[in-house]
Amino acid sequence: MKKVDIYTDGACSFNPGPGGYGAVLIYNGAEKEVSGFVGETTNNRMELFAVIAGLRALKEPCQLRIFSDSAYLVNAFEKCWLDEWRQNNWAAAARKKIMNLDLWKTLLIELQPHKYEFVKVKGHADNEYNNRCDLLARNEIKKHSGKANDTADV
Repeated sequence: MKKVDIYTDGACSFNPGPGGYGAVLIYNGAEKEVSGFVGETTNNRMELFAVIAGLRALKEPCQLRIFSDSAYLVNAFEKCWLDEWRQNNWAAAARKKIMNLDLWKTLLIELQPHKYEFVKVKGHADNEYNNRCDLLARNEIKKHSGKANDTADV
């Protein structure tokens, strides 16, 4: 099984507002970048979609290390929040339905063929790949500035 590192980040102007996501996949020294734009979204949605986009770039089941600066994302796996949410019919402890359910379900489907672990990195610090993902996401927002209604929500 191939070992792949995936670095991800999402960004959003005004939250909610125009958003971008970026991912860098690293396998055996080779790197692939994935990025995109969503016209009206939130930062958390872009954080989730960055991972989904990275996973969709894979051609076969892999052993993954997924790096993110999003505590929302990493803690959902590392602190077993997802397990609790599923047991509570996709509700948080206060019985309030969780946000971004569509993307959480999509992410779980995309992860199924893989073995994976999530790794929290400090955002906007000295991690080269996290910074590159942040730049990819912000550049997507800049590139589409003024065209926010041209794409569908993610």
